[in-house]
Amino acid sequence: MAIKDFVPYNTLDYESLPMIRKEGFREYDARWLIEKEINYLGLQYLGAAIATHLEAQGHKPPRVIVGHDYRSYSEAVKYALITGLLSSGAEVYDIGLAITPMAYFAQHYLKVPGVAMVTASHNENGWTGIKVGSDYSLTYGPDLMAELRDIVYGERYITSPGTYRFIPGIREAYITDITHGRTLPKKLSVVVNTGNGTSGIFSPEILERIGCKIIPIYTDMDWNFPNFNPNPENMTFLEAIKHAVKLHGADIGFGFDGDGDRIGVVDNLGEEIFSDKMGLLIARHLSSQYPDSHFVVDVKSTGLFSSDSILKSNNASTEYWITGHSYIKARVRETKALAGFEKSGHFFFTPPFGRGYDDANISAVIISELLAKANKPLSHLREDIPKTWQSPTMAPYCPDERKYQVVDQIMKMYENAHKANEHIYGHTIHSINTVNGVRVEYDDGSWGLVRASSNKPSLVIVIESMTQKRRLYEIFDDINQRLKSIGGTGEYDQMLPPFNGTEEV
Repeated sequence: MAIKDFVPYNTLDYESLPMIRKEGFREYDARWLIEKEINYLGLQYLGAAIATHLEAQGHKPPRVIVGHDYRSYSEAVKYALITGLLSSGAEVYDIGLAITPMAYFAQHYLKVPGVAMVTASHNENGWTGIKVGSDYSLTYGPDLMAELRDIVYGERYITSPGTYRFIPGIREAYITDITHGRTLPKKLSVVVNTGNGTSGIFSPEILERIGCKIIPIYTDMDWNFPNFNPNPENMTFLEAIKHAVKLHGADIGFGFDGDGDRIGVVDNLGEEIFSDKMGLLIARHLSSQYPDSHFVVDVKSTGLFSSDSILKSNNASTEYWITGHSYIKARVRETKALAGFEKSGHFFFTPPFGRGYDDANISAVIISELLAKANKPLSHLREDIPKTWQSPTMAPYCPDERKYQVVDQIMKMYENAHKANEHIYGHTIHSINTVNGVRVEYDDGSWGLVRASSNKPSLVIVIESMTQKRRLYEIFDDINQRLKSIGGTGEYDQMLPPFNGTEEV
């Protein structure tokens, strides 16, 4: 039966025809608005395509870990997906309610290479998605995602009976795996914010088991997300942690996203430490134990990785790579890196610290160990890093079918400005990195990035000034004016806070 790109809701066709919007197959995630861009019959066809694709990669029979996050419709989405997997011969191992790293853990624990985790991560309610993988710890990148999409629309499904097993006890095995034999040398007071998402039944317990005193906020699961989306890049989410840290005099605050693979950090003074700078602190710590280490960071990350004196003294190397958990995971494996860090809060640790996949709970444990051993407050560790000014991750709306064109156009604008030695607010462009969107680096070391979001209809804008706060606003204004001249973008999810011009140094 031909897959439809759109079928009206609450009609006979909606109950009879499979709907899967093409644009839902993104670079490294598959995400749709349930009922508007995908229906349950479409999910069955998607499951059949996943099983077919796994078999085409040599997995005979295809064996798949399946779990779901805590949303009102996620379990129904999972069972529709499972129906399709079973129709194409898959051996399904259902681990139930889960965070994404628990599904990756289950691959290793049960020795099952495939994974299809039902989650929309930090997206607003109404979104659903699948994180798909065919190899331990890894998830699909653009090539495999395109192959999966082609199977769906080419209607090339294997027809074969599969098998289903529900596997109890994975949550406890996962928590024990992280915490076994790990006790902090001193007790830490820790604020934990899970934004009412699935991490609420994991993260507080994990940190408590290693010796933390937990101050929980918004840790009760509530699929309505009554306070804010569980997103550690969202400033409102972080403000709640800041307030609790100050109120309780905590040593540190952690924020966990909706499916438990990203983390946000607030120090003892209630100051957020953006995840790229937290990654730098971790890299300093790990490279002192393992000299000559290699790290991979995404293009949204601070420029300090390439100039840090401590990393240089430990002969550590850093590579800037494409944003996206699938890209960074794969690059960490390819380059045998000790760890990888994304500005969004995805951290990846290889042995002896992890198995290469992104897990906010492992990140929280490693950060807690670092802090407990440092014998000084996290704010002092933060202040040891050279001062820079960073924007939050800002996402102006841009339709999926338009966003890559907009990025290509703004890339050409900046390439032309570079060739012409154009002065932009008194500065010239030193270099341009186009490995993922366009990262424009200026003569003072400051930079601005524009790229297409890989999981939502939006662009992504990140800026860092190496000299003064005013530069953030200058670089943003230049980007914003160029986007306006191109057209096709809408409102931002969040913006730079107002600047009165007084905070310069």
